[in-house]
Amino acid sequence: MPQSTSPGGAPSAPGADGPIPGFYAVVPAGGAGTRLWPLSRAGAPKFLHDLTGSGRSLLQATVDRLEPLAGPGHVVLVTGRAHVAAAREQLPGLPDDAVVAEPSPRDSMAAIGLAAAILQERHGDVVLGSFAADQVIAGRDAFEQAVREGVEAARAGYVVTVGIAASRPSTAFGYVRSGASLGVEGAPTALHAVGFTEKPDAATARAYLATGDYRWNAGMFLVRTSVLLGHLQRLRPALHDGLVRIAAAWDTPERDAVLEDTWPGLEKIAIDHAVAEPVAAEGGVAVVPGTFGWDDVGDFNSLAALLPSLDGTGTKILGDEANVVRVESAGSVLVPAAGRPIAVLGLDDVVVVDTPDAILVTTRARAQQVKDVVQELHERGLDDLL
Repeated sequence: MPQSTSPGGAPSAPGADGPIPGFYAVVPAGGAGTRLWPLSRAGAPKFLHDLTGSGRSLLQATVDRLEPLAGPGHVVLVTGRAHVAAAREQLPGLPDDAVVAEPSPRDSMAAIGLAAAILQERHGDVVLGSFAADQVIAGRDAFEQAVREGVEAARAGYVVTVGIAASRPSTAFGYVRSGASLGVEGAPTALHAVGFTEKPDAATARAYLATGDYRWNAGMFLVRTSVLLGHLQRLRPALHDGLVRIAAAWDTPERDAVLEDTWPGLEKIAIDHAVAEPVAAEGGVAVVPGTFGWDDVGDFNSLAALLPSLDGTGTKILGDEANVVRVESAGSVLVPAAGRPIAVLGLDDVVVVDTPDAILVTTRARAQQVKDVVQELHERGLDDLL
Protein backbone atom coordinates (compact mmCIF):
# COMPACT_ATOMS: atom_id res chain seq x y z
CA MET A 1 0.00 0.00 0.00
CA PRO A 2 1.15 3.59 -0.55
CA GLN A 3 2.95 5.48 2.18
CA SER A 4 0.95 8.62 2.87
CA THR A 5 3.21 11.08 4.68
CA SER A 6 3.68 13.95 2.23
CA PRO A 7 7.05 15.54 1.49
CA GLY A 8 7.61 19.26 1.52
CA GLY A 9 6.64 21.48 -1.38
CA ALA A 10 3.22 22.76 -2.31
CA PRO A 11 1.19 20.55 -4.65
CA SER A 12 1.11 21.61 -8.27
CA ALA A 13 -2.36 21.69 -9.74
CA PRO A 14 -2.76 19.85 -13.05
CA GLY A 15 -2.32 22.28 -15.89
CA ALA A 16 -0.23 24.67 -13.77
CA ASP A 17 2.72 26.35 -15.42
CA GLY A 18 6.28 26.60 -14.19
CA PRO A 19 8.52 24.23 -12.28
CA ILE A 20 6.90 21.74 -9.91
CA PRO A 21 7.89 22.40 -6.27
CA GLY A 22 9.94 19.64 -4.67
CA PHE A 23 10.41 17.74 -7.95
CA TYR A 24 13.66 16.44 -9.41
CA ALA A 25 13.98 14.82 -12.84
CA VAL A 26 16.48 11.96 -13.11
CA VAL A 27 17.73 10.98 -16.57
CA PRO A 28 19.31 7.51 -16.76
CA ALA A 29 21.52 7.48 -19.86
CA GLY A 30 22.89 4.02 -20.48
CA GLY A 31 22.77 1.07 -22.84
CA ALA A 32 24.55 0.62 -26.15
CA GLY A 33 21.42 0.45 -28.33
CA THR A 34 22.60 -2.72 -30.03
CA ARG A 35 19.63 -2.85 -32.43
CA LEU A 36 20.81 0.46 -33.89
CA TRP A 37 24.33 -0.78 -34.66
CA PRO A 38 26.53 0.39 -36.33
CA LEU A 39 25.17 3.90 -35.73
CA SER A 40 24.84 3.35 -31.98
CA ARG A 41 27.80 1.78 -30.19
CA ALA A 42 29.19 1.37 -26.70
CA GLY A 43 31.35 4.46 -27.14
CA ALA A 44 28.60 6.54 -28.76
CA PRO A 45 25.22 5.14 -27.68
CA LYS A 46 21.96 6.19 -29.25
CA PHE A 47 21.10 8.85 -26.66
CA LEU A 48 24.05 10.92 -27.92
CA HIS A 49 22.70 10.91 -31.50
CA ASP A 50 20.16 13.10 -33.26
CA LEU A 51 17.81 10.41 -34.59
CA THR A 52 14.92 12.69 -35.54
CA GLY A 53 16.62 15.32 -37.69
CA SER A 54 15.74 17.99 -35.11
CA GLY A 55 19.31 19.12 -34.54
CA ARG A 56 19.18 17.89 -30.92
CA SER A 57 20.36 14.53 -29.63
CA LEU A 58 17.90 12.32 -27.76
CA LEU A 59 19.66 13.29 -24.52
CA GLN A 60 19.39 17.00 -25.26
CA ALA A 61 15.72 16.68 -26.22
CA THR A 62 15.01 14.79 -22.98
CA VAL A 63 16.57 17.52 -20.84
CA ASP A 64 14.78 20.18 -22.92
CA ARG A 65 11.46 18.55 -21.97
CA LEU A 66 12.26 18.15 -18.30
CA GLU A 67 13.90 21.45 -17.35
CA PRO A 68 10.66 23.48 -17.52
CA LEU A 69 8.99 20.94 -15.19
CA ALA A 70 11.83 20.47 -12.72
CA GLY A 71 13.40 23.90 -12.80
CA PRO A 72 17.04 25.04 -12.84
CA GLY A 73 19.42 22.65 -11.12
CA HIS A 74 16.73 20.00 -10.64
CA VAL A 75 17.70 17.69 -13.52
CA VAL A 76 20.14 14.90 -12.59
CA LEU A 77 21.95 12.82 -15.22
CA VAL A 78 23.05 9.28 -14.39
CA THR A 79 25.44 7.84 -16.96
CA GLY A 80 28.58 5.77 -17.35
CA ARG A 81 31.98 7.31 -16.80
CA ALA A 82 32.82 6.78 -20.46
CA HIS A 83 29.96 9.06 -21.52
CA VAL A 84 30.37 11.92 -19.04
CA ALA A 85 32.56 14.06 -21.30
CA ALA A 86 30.23 13.73 -24.31
CA ALA A 87 27.17 14.39 -22.15
CA ARG A 88 28.74 17.50 -20.65
CA GLU A 89 29.63 18.74 -24.13
CA GLN A 90 26.00 18.36 -25.19
CA LEU A 91 24.64 19.80 -21.92
CA PRO A 92 27.03 22.64 -21.02
CA GLY A 93 24.52 24.19 -18.62
CA LEU A 94 24.25 21.11 -16.42
CA PRO A 95 25.87 21.76 -13.00
CA ASP A 96 28.79 19.55 -12.02
CA ASP A 97 26.91 18.10 -9.05
CA ALA A 98 24.00 17.13 -11.32
CA VAL A 99 26.02 14.39 -13.04
CA VAL A 100 26.18 10.97 -11.37
CA ALA A 101 28.85 8.84 -13.05
CA GLU A 102 28.54 5.07 -12.73
CA PRO A 103 31.78 3.05 -12.72
CA SER A 104 30.04 0.23 -14.63
CA PRO A 105 26.49 -0.69 -15.71
CA ARG A 106 24.39 -2.20 -12.88
CA ASP A 107 20.96 -1.83 -14.54
CA SER A 108 18.21 0.66 -13.79
CA MET A 109 17.59 -0.05 -10.10
CA ALA A 110 21.13 0.85 -9.09
CA ALA A 111 21.14 3.93 -11.34
CA ILE A 112 17.80 5.31 -10.17
CA GLY A 113 18.31 4.14 -6.60
CA LEU A 114 21.65 5.92 -6.33
CA ALA A 115 20.12 9.14 -7.64
CA ALA A 116 17.29 8.79 -5.11
CA ALA A 117 19.71 8.20 -2.25
CA ILE A 118 21.85 11.20 -3.23
CA LEU A 119 18.78 13.44 -3.51
CA GLN A 120 17.53 12.20 -0.14
CA GLU A 121 20.94 12.92 1.39
CA ARG A 122 21.05 16.43 -0.07
CA HIS A 123 17.44 17.58 0.06
CA GLY A 124 15.43 15.22 2.23
CA ASP A 125 12.20 13.66 0.99
CA VAL A 126 11.51 14.94 -2.54
CA VAL A 127 9.63 13.57 -5.55
CA LEU A 128 11.85 11.96 -8.16
CA GLY A 129 10.82 11.31 -11.75
CA SER A 130 12.94 8.97 -13.87
CA PHE A 131 12.87 9.44 -17.66
CA ALA A 132 15.25 7.54 -19.95
CA ALA A 133 17.54 9.61 -22.17
CA ASP A 134 16.84 7.63 -25.34
CA GLN A 135 13.09 8.09 -25.85
CA VAL A 136 11.22 10.31 -28.30
CA ILE A 137 8.13 12.19 -27.10
CA ALA A 138 5.57 13.98 -29.28
CA GLY A 139 2.99 16.23 -27.64
CA ARG A 140 4.72 18.24 -24.94
CA ASP A 141 1.53 19.57 -23.32
CA ALA A 142 0.16 16.05 -22.80
CA PHE A 143 3.54 14.90 -21.48
CA GLU A 144 3.69 17.74 -18.97
CA GLN A 145 0.13 17.05 -17.84
CA ALA A 146 0.97 13.39 -17.20
CA VAL A 147 4.10 14.31 -15.24
CA ARG A 148 2.23 16.84 -13.09
CA GLU A 149 -0.46 14.29 -12.26
CA GLY A 150 2.21 11.67 -11.64
CA VAL A 151 3.91 13.94 -9.11
CA GLU A 152 0.65 14.35 -7.17
CA ALA A 153 0.07 10.60 -7.09
CA ALA A 154 3.67 10.16 -5.95
CA ARG A 155 3.14 12.69 -3.15
CA ALA A 156 0.29 10.46 -1.96
CA GLY A 157 2.80 7.64 -1.48
CA TYR A 158 2.44 5.64 -4.69
CA VAL A 159 5.13 4.40 -7.01
CA VAL A 160 3.80 5.92 -10.23
CA THR A 161 4.40 4.82 -13.79
CA VAL A 162 3.22 6.52 -16.97
CA GLY A 163 1.33 4.10 -19.22
CA ILE A 164 1.37 5.04 -22.89
CA ALA A 165 -1.81 4.62 -24.91
CA ALA A 166 -0.91 1.75 -27.26
CA SER A 167 -1.36 2.71 -30.91
CA ARG A 168 -0.74 -0.84 -32.14
CA PRO A 169 -0.35 -4.37 -30.70
CA SER A 170 3.42 -4.10 -30.36
CA THR A 171 5.54 -7.08 -29.34
CA ALA A 172 8.54 -4.80 -28.72
CA PHE A 173 7.26 -3.23 -25.49
CA GLY A 174 6.20 -4.42 -22.06
CA TYR A 175 2.72 -3.55 -20.80
CA VAL A 176 1.13 -2.27 -17.59
CA ARG A 177 -2.45 -3.20 -16.75
CA SER A 178 -4.63 -0.52 -15.17
CA GLY A 179 -7.52 -0.91 -12.76
CA ALA A 180 -9.84 1.40 -10.82
CA SER A 181 -9.41 5.12 -10.27
CA LEU A 182 -7.32 6.12 -7.26
CA GLY A 183 -9.22 9.30 -6.50
CA VAL A 184 -6.03 11.23 -5.74
CA GLU A 185 -6.51 14.98 -5.53
CA GLY A 186 -4.62 16.67 -8.33
CA ALA A 187 -4.32 13.43 -10.30
CA PRO A 188 -7.80 12.78 -11.71
CA THR A 189 -6.67 10.23 -14.30
CA ALA A 190 -4.45 8.17 -11.96
CA LEU A 191 -5.42 4.49 -11.77
CA HIS A 192 -4.34 1.48 -9.78
CA ALA A 193 -1.66 -0.51 -11.61
CA VAL A 194 -2.80 -4.13 -11.45
CA GLY A 195 0.47 -5.53 -12.76
CA PHE A 196 3.20 -5.55 -15.37
CA THR A 197 3.84 -7.99 -18.21
CA GLU A 198 6.91 -8.62 -20.34
CA LYS A 199 6.96 -8.23 -24.12
CA PRO A 200 4.08 -10.42 -25.39
CA ASP A 201 3.65 -12.39 -28.58
CA ALA A 202 1.49 -10.90 -31.34
CA ALA A 203 -1.74 -12.68 -30.35
CA THR A 204 -1.39 -11.66 -26.71
CA ALA A 205 -0.63 -8.07 -27.68
CA ARG A 206 -3.82 -7.94 -29.76
CA ALA A 207 -5.79 -9.34 -26.83
CA TYR A 208 -4.31 -6.70 -24.53
CA LEU A 209 -5.42 -3.89 -26.81
CA ALA A 210 -8.92 -5.33 -27.11
CA THR A 211 -9.48 -5.02 -23.34
CA GLY A 212 -8.58 -1.34 -23.18
CA ASP A 213 -6.86 -1.96 -19.83
CA TYR A 214 -3.28 -2.36 -21.04
CA ARG A 215 -0.82 0.39 -21.84
CA TRP A 216 2.79 0.36 -22.93
CA ASN A 217 5.24 0.43 -20.05
CA ALA A 218 7.60 3.25 -20.98
CA GLY A 219 9.81 2.83 -17.93
CA MET A 220 8.89 6.27 -16.59
CA PHE A 221 8.61 6.24 -12.80
CA LEU A 222 7.71 8.97 -10.30
CA VAL A 223 8.09 8.36 -6.58
CA ARG A 224 9.14 10.06 -3.39
CA THR A 225 12.73 9.30 -2.51
CA SER A 226 11.74 8.02 0.94
CA VAL A 227 9.12 5.72 -0.55
CA LEU A 228 11.48 4.25 -3.15
CA LEU A 229 14.26 3.71 -0.63
CA GLY A 230 11.79 2.26 1.86
CA HIS A 231 10.55 -0.31 -0.65
CA LEU A 232 14.12 -1.10 -1.64
CA GLN A 233 15.19 -1.58 1.98
CA ARG A 234 12.34 -4.04 2.47
CA LEU A 235 12.65 -5.91 -0.83
CA ARG A 236 16.38 -5.71 -1.64
CA PRO A 237 18.12 -4.76 1.63
CA ALA A 238 21.68 -5.41 0.46
CA LEU A 239 21.20 -3.24 -2.62
CA HIS A 240 19.56 -0.52 -0.50
CA ASP A 241 22.38 -0.52 2.04
CA GLY A 242 25.05 -0.29 -0.63
CA LEU A 243 23.37 2.64 -2.38
CA VAL A 244 22.83 4.53 0.88
CA ARG A 245 26.47 3.96 1.81
CA ILE A 246 27.62 5.42 -1.51
CA ALA A 247 25.22 8.36 -1.27
CA ALA A 248 26.42 9.24 2.22
CA ALA A 249 29.96 9.59 0.85
CA TRP A 250 29.00 11.17 -2.49
CA ASP A 251 29.67 14.80 -1.56
CA THR A 252 32.75 13.99 0.51
CA PRO A 253 36.40 13.21 -0.28
CA GLU A 254 35.62 9.53 0.37
CA ARG A 255 33.34 9.21 -2.67
CA ASP A 256 35.73 7.39 -4.99
CA ALA A 257 36.95 4.95 -2.36
CA VAL A 258 33.45 4.02 -1.20
CA LEU A 259 32.19 3.80 -4.78
CA GLU A 260 34.98 1.50 -5.90
CA ASP A 261 34.55 -0.68 -2.83
CA THR A 262 30.75 -0.94 -2.96
CA TRP A 263 29.49 -0.50 -6.53
CA PRO A 264 30.85 -3.73 -8.11
CA GLY A 265 29.02 -5.85 -5.53
CA LEU A 266 25.60 -4.27 -6.05
CA GLU A 267 22.87 -6.50 -7.46
CA LYS A 268 22.27 -5.95 -11.17
CA ILE A 269 18.50 -5.71 -11.58
CA ALA A 270 15.91 -3.52 -13.30
CA ILE A 271 13.66 -1.26 -11.23
CA ASP A 272 10.66 -3.07 -12.74
CA HIS A 273 11.68 -6.37 -11.17
CA ALA A 274 13.17 -4.98 -7.97
CA VAL A 275 10.35 -2.63 -6.96
CA ALA A 276 7.55 -1.96 -9.48
CA GLU A 277 6.28 -5.52 -9.93
CA PRO A 278 6.29 -6.63 -6.26
CA VAL A 279 4.85 -3.31 -5.05
CA ALA A 280 2.12 -3.45 -7.72
CA ALA A 281 1.12 -6.86 -6.34
CA GLU A 282 0.69 -5.14 -2.97
CA GLY A 283 -1.47 -2.34 -4.40
CA GLY A 284 1.16 0.37 -4.11
CA VAL A 285 1.67 1.29 -7.77
CA ALA A 286 -0.33 3.84 -9.75
CA VAL A 287 -0.47 4.37 -13.49
CA VAL A 288 -1.10 7.75 -15.09
CA PRO A 289 -2.27 7.38 -18.70
CA GLY A 290 -0.03 9.12 -21.21
CA THR A 291 -1.80 10.36 -24.33
CA PHE A 292 1.35 11.73 -25.95
CA GLY A 293 3.30 10.07 -28.73
CA TRP A 294 6.15 7.90 -27.49
CA ASP A 295 8.82 5.64 -28.94
CA ASP A 296 12.00 4.17 -27.50
CA VAL A 297 13.60 4.04 -30.97
CA GLY A 298 14.43 0.40 -30.41
CA ASP A 299 15.48 -0.43 -33.98
CA PHE A 300 15.76 0.98 -37.47
CA ASN A 301 12.18 0.11 -38.31
CA SER A 302 10.87 2.21 -35.43
CA LEU A 303 13.32 4.95 -36.40
CA ALA A 304 11.55 5.12 -39.76
CA ALA A 305 8.36 6.32 -38.08
CA LEU A 306 10.20 9.38 -36.75
CA LEU A 307 11.56 10.61 -40.08
CA PRO A 308 9.74 12.29 -42.99
CA SER A 309 9.14 10.30 -46.16
CA LEU A 310 11.13 11.13 -49.25
CA ASP A 311 9.20 11.88 -52.44
CA GLY A 312 6.14 10.01 -51.17
CA THR A 313 7.92 6.67 -51.61
CA GLY A 314 8.12 5.84 -47.92
CA THR A 315 11.90 6.02 -48.02
CA LYS A 316 13.41 7.54 -44.86
CA ILE A 317 16.85 9.13 -44.74
CA LEU A 318 18.82 10.05 -41.64
CA GLY A 319 21.60 12.26 -42.91
CA ASP A 320 22.42 14.13 -46.10
CA GLU A 321 19.91 13.31 -48.85
CA ALA A 322 22.51 14.32 -51.43
CA ASN A 323 24.43 11.17 -50.52
CA VAL A 324 21.55 8.85 -51.41
CA VAL A 325 20.76 7.50 -54.88
CA ARG A 326 17.61 5.38 -55.34
CA VAL A 327 16.45 3.68 -58.51
CA GLU A 328 13.16 1.73 -58.39
CA SER A 329 13.38 1.54 -54.62
CA ALA A 330 10.82 2.45 -51.94
CA GLY A 331 10.12 2.09 -48.23
CA SER A 332 13.74 1.85 -47.15
CA VAL A 333 15.70 3.34 -44.24
CA LEU A 334 19.02 4.78 -45.39
CA VAL A 335 21.69 6.25 -43.14
CA PRO A 336 24.70 7.74 -45.02
CA ALA A 337 26.70 8.41 -41.85
CA ALA A 338 30.09 7.98 -43.53
CA GLY A 339 29.61 10.98 -45.80
CA ARG A 340 29.80 8.95 -49.03
CA PRO A 341 27.04 8.01 -51.49
CA ILE A 342 24.66 5.11 -50.87
CA ALA A 343 22.98 3.64 -53.97
CA VAL A 344 19.97 1.30 -53.79
CA LEU A 345 18.66 -0.35 -56.97
CA GLY A 346 15.49 -2.42 -57.25
CA LEU A 347 15.09 -3.12 -53.53
CA ASP A 348 12.22 -2.13 -51.27
CA ASP A 349 11.99 -1.98 -47.47
CA VAL A 350 15.69 -2.40 -46.83
CA VAL A 351 17.91 -0.85 -44.19
CA VAL A 352 21.36 0.41 -45.19
CA VAL A 353 23.53 2.05 -42.54
CA ASP A 354 26.93 3.23 -43.75
CA THR A 355 29.51 4.33 -41.17
CA PRO A 356 33.26 4.85 -41.66
CA ASP A 357 34.23 1.40 -40.37
CA ALA A 358 31.11 -0.77 -40.72
CA ILE A 359 28.10 -1.20 -43.00
CA LEU A 360 24.77 -2.83 -42.11
CA VAL A 361 22.40 -4.15 -44.78
CA THR A 362 19.16 -5.83 -43.70
CA THR A 363 15.41 -5.55 -44.16
CA ARG A 364 13.02 -3.50 -42.07
CA ALA A 365 11.20 -6.72 -41.16
CA ARG A 366 14.35 -8.08 -39.50
CA ALA A 367 15.46 -4.86 -37.84
CA GLN A 368 14.91 -6.32 -34.35
CA GLN A 369 17.53 -8.97 -35.12
CA VAL A 370 20.41 -6.53 -35.57
CA LYS A 371 21.40 -7.37 -32.00
CA ASP A 372 22.28 -10.86 -33.31
CA VAL A 373 24.89 -9.28 -35.58
CA VAL A 374 26.35 -7.50 -32.58
CA GLN A 375 26.51 -10.79 -30.71
CA GLU A 376 28.25 -12.48 -33.65
CA LEU A 377 30.83 -9.70 -33.85
CA HIS A 378 31.47 -10.04 -30.13
CA GLU A 379 31.95 -13.80 -30.45
CA ARG A 380 34.48 -13.18 -33.24
CA GLY A 381 36.45 -10.85 -30.97
CA LEU A 382 35.60 -7.74 -32.99
CA ASP A 383 34.61 -5.66 -29.97
CA ASP A 384 36.41 -2.63 -31.42
CA LEU A 385 33.46 -2.35 -33.82
CA LEU A 386 30.92 -2.41 -31.01
